[in-house]
Amino acid sequence: MFSLFVIACLWFHSGVLGVEVDLDLGRIHGVNLTSRLGVPFHAFRGIRYAEPPLGELRFKNPKPVKPWAPATFDASQDGPMCPQPWDNMTDVSEDCLRLNVYTKNLNKSARLPVIVFLHPGGFYVFSGQSKYLAGPANLMDRDCVLVSLNYRLGTLGFLATDSADAPGNAGLKDQVLALRWIQQHIHHFGGDPKSVTLLGYSAGSVSIALHMLSPMSRGLFHRGICMSASPYGRYAYNTSDIVVAQRQARLLKCPETPLIDLVSCLREKPMMDFVTSYNGMFEFGWNPIFNWQIVVEQDHGQERFLIEEPHKTAHSGNFYKVPLISGITEFEFMSAAFFDLRNDTLRGMLNSDWERYAPIVLLYERGTLHSKEISAALRNEYFGGEAIENPGSLLALGRLYSDAIIGVGYNRFMRLMAPHTPIYTYYFRYKGRYSFLKDPKTNKTFGAMHHDELLYLFQVPLISPLFKLTDPENTTIERLTRMWTGFASTR
Repeated sequence: MFSLFVIACLWFHSGVLGVEVDLDLGRIHGVNLTSRLGVPFHAFRGIRYAEPPLGELRFKNPKPVKPWAPATFDASQDGPMCPQPWDNMTDVSEDCLRLNVYTKNLNKSARLPVIVFLHPGGFYVFSGQSKYLAGPANLMDRDCVLVSLNYRLGTLGFLATDSADAPGNAGLKDQVLALRWIQQHIHHFGGDPKSVTLLGYSAGSVSIALHMLSPMSRGLFHRGICMSASPYGRYAYNTSDIVVAQRQARLLKCPETPLIDLVSCLREKPMMDFVTSYNGMFEFGWNPIFNWQIVVEQDHGQERFLIEEPHKTAHSGNFYKVPLISGITEFEFMSAAFFDLRNDTLRGMLNSDWERYAPIVLLYERGTLHSKEISAALRNEYFGGEAIENPGSLLALGRLYSDAIIGVGYNRFMRLMAPHTPIYTYYFRYKGRYSFLKDPKTNKTFGAMHHDELLYLFQVPLISPLFKLTDPENTTIERLTRMWTGFASTR
């Protein structure tokens, strides 16, 4: 067994001084970086926390990583993203169950609060990589240990056939395994395993709320920051997601029945077959946004993430109770409405067959009398029965998308949690120079959109530069990072 041993190395790696830490698993080589305000910190990126989910492990519960000693694990760069529908697919692999650790103090006695970032992306895109979405430069100006992680996405992470071969929720179980890794090893990075705060956005926020319900996650974290989503907006949870499984099977020319043959065939398909078939997995543009379903697992001999319907567990109060921060942005899903309106085909489909397509986008029941009544009421309330037009309907459609996809679940989450645990809410309205949605004609921002708070908590190279102390965004960065790390530091 290795004991903690930190070495300030005498060589330069990628232009920065190297640093090494010894864990029970083996030695890790990281790099030294500087924060937004010039504070030195240590970065260990791409650390493998699970065995690659290949072969028989595809679609199943993850397995803890095996020790790599006596070798040294190179954690100087981000690990690969999990397979997803990006144009540039040179940086993806199924060997993606990696995490990044950032810290200013490698002394075990430091016992700094730990913040674990669970990334957004509808359970089918994004990652915990530092070079796109989760750069640590802002939070490393505060006293904390920051961890970001990848988890399996799309069909590879959420195929659910109610069977031992594909019980479902694999991506969420990846998160659990990463949290167990943190409990075992974070003290080597100066972190306190008894003070872990989950910080999740969108799908990451849904994940946190579900971890509160899961028997697998109890005791693995102590606070939650749930930003812009909850699992209580959808209308039902099932034990399988056969519709999506069979859609994937058709796209990859696998048998749709029996299910054992479907799963066996999908297990043999190359990773890139899943990547290139993503466009065909959705029903209306990129909708429904939560296309791959979280399921209530039956007992097939596996450790189960969800054992009963989330609404039932939440109403009963029989869940893991932790203090929470939760909130939404001013314009939320106007960004999705913007792109749907600009697409003549999608806009035409909404106008010609609202009753069919509205439930897909807005996440309510389909094909029932009640569904028709809901569709009619929404059309009248938000559009006054008028045609949906571009750009005239942007505010109305944006408000409807935001209310249905984010607002309903957020309000239910508040009502369900408030009787049981402290919960603090926020409403984010800051209109900065950068955003996940800009007007392509003027290159100006509309206002606070879905994901926009991340621009101030993290360095997000995908969207914005590293802000300077003199930039107008500095005040918002200071406020958000101070509040979030202050909450994470409470005992």
